[in-house]
Amino acid sequence: MPEIRDLSNIYIGGEDSTSQVMTSVEAAEYLKMHVKTVCRLAKEGKIPAKKVGSEWRFLRSVLDSWLSEALV
Repeated sequence: MPEIRDLSNIYIGGEDSTSQVMTSVEAAEYLKMHVKTVCRLAKEGKIPAKKVGSEWRFLRSVLDSWLSEALV
């Protein structure tokens, strides 16, 4: 019997902006920071990110949470 999966999280014709994965360049543009600063903060663990190979990846929703906590 085939397994039934929950497909409610699939977005067709668009993307879910809350879980959008961004590169370091995109994250820097989003945060209005220099790319080197974003990468340095990620390396130091001061900004939430994951390293994929030699590149950093950022989730927009996680950056938003980080910003709201950092500004309080």
